[in-house]
Amino acid sequence: MMASKEAIRWCAVYTRKSTDDGLEQEFNSLHAQREAAAAYIKSQQHEGWRLLAANYDDGGYSGGNLERPGLKQLMADIRAGKVQTVVVYKVDRLTRSLTDFARLIELFEARGVSFRFASEKTEGFANPGQASVRGSVVAARMVY
Repeated sequence: MMASKEAIRWCAVYTRKSTDDGLEQEFNSLHAQREAAAAYIKSQQHEGWRLLAANYDDGGYSGGNLERPGLKQLMADIRAGKVQTVVVYKVDRLTRSLTDFARLIELFEARGVSFRFASEKTEGFANPGQASVRGSVVAARMVY
């Protein structure tokens, strides 16, 4: 069954690699992350999920802060209403900082954006029952 036009959820894939080692290769870590996330989105096509063509990639950037061009563009597109779901290969690709994680999740929640991991069984923030992820955000919010 095809999803109706009203049910389409535009999905953004965010990828990151801390160093630029190997990024010159024809197929590198960013490609592998994107491929896995795109396959996950395709598996949810019956729910109306569609992959955005835009690439939100940060090769050679640390996950220890939010000063990354790909992430900044993703956040701008979320604020502009272009993204309904963010998919990352695994949570540490988005950030390695609990405080930054909490800030990002606040933005996602304020804009009605769900958050999923392509490599883990966790449903990110699409399912409020994910106590471990929510617990991490609560702890991070206490820090800042």
